Amino acid sequence: MKTRIRDFVITKQDWIFSVVSYDLGEKDVKCLLRYIPDERGERVSERGRYRKLNFHESYGFLRKHRPDYVKDVHVIPKGDIKDILRPEEWLPLIAEREEPVKTIYDLLGKHIPKEKIGITGSFLCGLNGEKSDLDFVVYGLKNFNLARDIIEDAKEEGVIIEIKEEIWRWIYKKRKPELSYEDFVAHERRKKNRGVMGNSYFDILYVRDWEEIKKLDMRNYERGERVGYAEITAEVKDASFSFDSPAIYEIDHPEINKVLSFTHTYAGQALEGEKVEACGVIERTKHETRLVVGTTREAKGEWIKSLSL
Repeated sequence: MKTRIRDFVITKQDWIFSVVSYDLGEKDVKCLLRYIPDERGERVSERGRYRKLNFHESYGFLRKHRPDYVKDVHVIPKGDIKDILRPEEWLPLIAEREEPVKTIYDLLGKHIPKEKIGITGSFLCGLNGEKSDLDFVVYGLKNFNLARDIIEDAKEEGVIIEIKEEIWRWIYKKRKPELSYEDFVAHERRKKNRGVMGNSYFDILYVRDWEEIKKLDMRNYERGERVGYAEITAEVKDASFSFDSPAIYEIDHPEINKVLSFTHTYAGQALEGEKVEACGVIERTKHETRLVVGTTREAKGEWIKSLSL
């Protein structure tokens, strides 16, 4: 039973969790609880009626019903999982019944192997509503960067529409970043992984393919000792995996080796060679010292900002 980030798992209680970490050979799966069965729930699928939980509700629910699941994130024993929803397996079926999904799937699939494309979020769970976003997944760094180019070309051709200010304002309010609205939008625009198709807003998310997972640096997933809080300025030496989770920025700094971001807001935030300002928690492991951004859901007081943009 191997899982990747952006997969969803369903437990024997019919609780639906999103997977938030790669499977590194542990007996458990690191997740976040997203949906629970509820006869009065607002989301309906073939599995029944569900209620979506926000971050704090999910922790409260599990502390009451399964406190053993609650760690820094939610940790589910693999034996408690009855089904895995994999984005790449479900996308072809979802595209058959959802026209906006099919359009973007076909657009990307002209240049990227279709088995390297998936869909996650509420569409993967069959719990999407009329206003649900489309969260596509592209596996493999080469394919992901190609997908971003495809999106940009489609915008120039008018196939995909640029995001308008109304949607940017909505995204900004939803994310609540520690950046001004202008700085937030400037960083997001150049990531080239968002757009509008008809009435549907979508984004494209990066996930390592299986070969890239084999080359994971396990040190990035070790829990370090928290030794302080800092705001630093440094040059980015390598941002190859800045769209991963965690986003990884290797930096040139006298004390800190890298910046890791566990919040999607600061994924893809800076390029190699750029000077960045970052604020977060200092962690020290046996191997390195790093600055961690996104130590809480809201990442209050924590950020990454390119000073070269």
